Amino acid sequence: MKSAEIRESFLDFFKERQHTIVPSSSLMPDSPGLLFTNAGMNQFVPIFLNEQPCPFETYRAANTQKCIRAGGKHNDLEDVGLDTYHHTYFEMLGNWSFGEYFKKEAIEWAWELLIEEWKFPKNRLYATVYKPGKRDPAEFDQEAYDIWKGLFKKAGLDPEIHIVYGNKKDNFWMMGETGPCGPCSEIHMDLTPKGDTKGKLVNADSPLCMEIWNLVFIQFNADEGGGFSDLPFRHVDTGMGFERVCAIMQGSKGFKDFTKPISNYNTDVFSPLFKEVSKLCKKKYKATLPSGRPEELNADMTNDVAMRVIVDHIRALTFSIADGILPSNEGRGYVLRRILRRAVRYGRQLGIKELFLYKLVPVITEQLGFVFPELKRNGAAITRVIKGEEESFTKTLDRGIELFNQHVEKNKRFLKAAQMTATSDTPIQIEFPGDVAFELYDTYGFPLDLTELMARENNMTVDIQKFEKLMDEQRQRSKDAQKKSVIKVKDSDEQHINTDFVGFDLKTGVNVEVCNFFIDEPEEKGGTVTARLYITPTPFYGEMGGQVGDTGILEFGGEAIEIIDTLKSSPDSTALITEQVGLLEEISFPLKASVNLDRRKRIESHHSATHILHWALREVLGNTVSQKGSYVGPDRLRFDFSHPEAMTEKEIKKVEKLVIERVEHDAGVQWYELPYKEAKKDNSIMQFFGDKYGDTVRVVDIGGFSKELCGGTHVSSTLDIGCFRLISESAIAAGVRRIEAVCGDAINDHLKPVFVKQNEEVAQLLKKSPKARITLDEPNLKPEVSWDLHLKNRSAIEKLKADIHKLEKKHAKAQEARMQKEAAHLAEEWTKEADTSGPIPFLIKHAKGGDGKFLQITLGELKNHFEGVVVLAGDSNNKVALAASVSKKFTKQIKAGDIIKEIAPHVGGKGGGRPELAQGGGTEPNGIALALKSAKTLLNKI
Repeated sequence: MKSAEIRESFLDFFKERQHTIVPSSSLMPDSPGLLFTNAGMNQFVPIFLNEQPCPFETYRAANTQKCIRAGGKHNDLEDVGLDTYHHTYFEMLGNWSFGEYFKKEAIEWAWELLIEEWKFPKNRLYATVYKPGKRDPAEFDQEAYDIWKGLFKKAGLDPEIHIVYGNKKDNFWMMGETGPCGPCSEIHMDLTPKGDTKGKLVNADSPLCMEIWNLVFIQFNADEGGGFSDLPFRHVDTGMGFERVCAIMQGSKGFKDFTKPISNYNTDVFSPLFKEVSKLCKKKYKATLPSGRPEELNADMTNDVAMRVIVDHIRALTFSIADGILPSNEGRGYVLRRILRRAVRYGRQLGIKELFLYKLVPVITEQLGFVFPELKRNGAAITRVIKGEEESFTKTLDRGIELFNQHVEKNKRFLKAAQMTATSDTPIQIEFPGDVAFELYDTYGFPLDLTELMARENNMTVDIQKFEKLMDEQRQRSKDAQKKSVIKVKDSDEQHINTDFVGFDLKTGVNVEVCNFFIDEPEEKGGTVTARLYITPTPFYGEMGGQVGDTGILEFGGEAIEIIDTLKSSPDSTALITEQVGLLEEISFPLKASVNLDRRKRIESHHSATHILHWALREVLGNTVSQKGSYVGPDRLRFDFSHPEAMTEKEIKKVEKLVIERVEHDAGVQWYELPYKEAKKDNSIMQFFGDKYGDTVRVVDIGGFSKELCGGTHVSSTLDIGCFRLISESAIAAGVRRIEAVCGDAINDHLKPVFVKQNEEVAQLLKKSPKARITLDEPNLKPEVSWDLHLKNRSAIEKLKADIHKLEKKHAKAQEARMQKEAAHLAEEWTKEADTSGPIPFLIKHAKGGDGKFLQITLGELKNHFEGVVVLAGDSNNKVALAASVSKKFTKQIKAGDIIKEIAPHVGGKGGGRPELAQGGGTEPNGIALALKSAKTLLNKI
């Protein structure tokens, strides 16, 4: 029988016996004492405790339950891959009676299903019954014994052989120290080739005798004094290992051949996953099992262990995330993160260098989506979360493994000598240092159990005591230096909060369903306290792809919180920034989110105009033009593009004319989603500058002439853009030009301060014109009128451009002077904090809010105060800047370019430079702490 048939047969069997077939409960348990749902009975505990009435008309139920045992009391994580039957995730088939039938029906139906329906060989089956020891509770389970005795006798088998006694440990179930409890009866199967062990392997922890079904009879109530009284209602709670039953039926070829080991993994439950993993690593799964010490395993054994771990772990990850349990740094989220990182590391052991785990998700959703619809419903989100986690860990995985191997290499000679004197009975192990294990955890994200696993593979143990000591010290440092308080409206993991964006077509406010907020206190006293809010659904667009973030308000109970910015914190999440932290704890529902629509409309005008400008530049300058960057705000647009030389006045006029014609043509602006594979084949869709796209992309189509992949917001018609005017064209780098332009009402912001106030000559020209209808103090300058007059007076336009340039130059100089002053102050303060304990003095700092230019100025100032190595990181506009300098006398030991190359990947970027000076950058501000930590580790090794 196939696995799907086995599951269906079980449920149909009990449905025919008036059981209600109930869905599996979530892996997120209701009980606060559980990390994960780990048994089928978890969802029925309130019924057993008489806290709620039984909702089933026949007082009977059956189902298949998703279970995870990978943390807390029930933890099978360490055994996965090393044998044939341990899993982190598994299914449990079960049937329940809530005060209805009891032992007779439960035992007889179990026998009927196994023997008559599924044709299990009865001579291989053994039943256990409870027989108390001297200090064990309750009495011998005579009732269960008598029922089993009758069944075995009728089958022509000796009950004295096929009924095995078990003590409290094996055959008495308790929910806790007190409460419902009772004896249980397990069904075991002899898997030896001949099947004639006569029960000697039952409960002997042998893979040749497997427990397949546990029948629990809940009939007592345990009190605090250790006594037992009868429950008013007696219940039945059974659990059958789905994967184990599949293994026995399929592995024995329908009970015909027991010569080969029975393995859960050698079934159609896992075969589709093995097939996909084999494609990825180009190695075949050979179903071998470990023998001997880890270092003695051959290549096939090592590969097969890795494959079993991967196919097991991806199931646990997929089902957990489908139920809303996300990888994080605490609780069940951390268990998932450990599981994922173990799987990634085993993938690397198989030679898989690229991201691969997320590619296995569709195999599971296709295979089991009909049983567990949440898999298909959340398939895209599951893939996205796993890919993001995998990508994050992969960045540091190789460096962590290298550090581990370096330490093992140092001890290689001693290891070799030790192993030569060791025997199979007395293997010698070397202790892996706890401080290195801590560094792997703290810097490279290796969970301790992963380091222990790698150590075992090298015949080593880990100094846990030292590791824990360093962990305690770190916790204390963190507590002492805590500068962030976290307040949650709803308990979530900030890194993975999904804020469903509904703001592409806004007309009114949006009603918020979920709100989380986190307060950030400033490092310096007296600084501004801000908070990040995560709401869903959200109409606020987070700064991304050149488009600035939205502003607006959150309204509730007569109060309003002003949102001053919106930032993208992950692919699926945006953070709203506010300074009104005093109101956050008063947030109540209904909660309404409203974007500043006037500001958004200006942004959308500039964004759609940017696309048209891109098209016009390619029309005038040719298809070699490609986008190199952009800024889209309420005040203006900036478009950087590749072009080898300055545009002529004629080309500038032609581009501006083309854009104006298209804007005034009243073309519709549409968007639609496509699979990226399809979009990639469409030559009419522009895709530039090495952007990374997801599986599904958004195409913005303006009038059929401009098509680009874009996730931003846009106008619905080009007429909404209003007046378009090009302000400037200039060079920003070799082969890269920049155009700045303004649209609609934003033109007023440029004309009033720059043209009217700074250019008296042109102001007077407009004032005298009969068409202008304005005065010098006119509050609402009419852009169409003023720009039309400009076009008739080219000298006025040139003067306007010159004035804008002067104003910007003046602003830039003032900004640079401010940066110089701040850099000088920081250089003086930071020098006092330099680490001078090693052979090379060094200073590592995070210049919050600083860009690349500020870092360069700060390095220049530090030269006057400090000699050694300086590593700086800054974050501005959601981008990261890195800079490093090394005094000339130390460049033989370490080079600035090597430092930047080492740390830049932590922030999703790259860089390099000369031995004395280097710089780099990235797009992931969350990686700054890890980048600077990596720099410190590198310098400490010198």
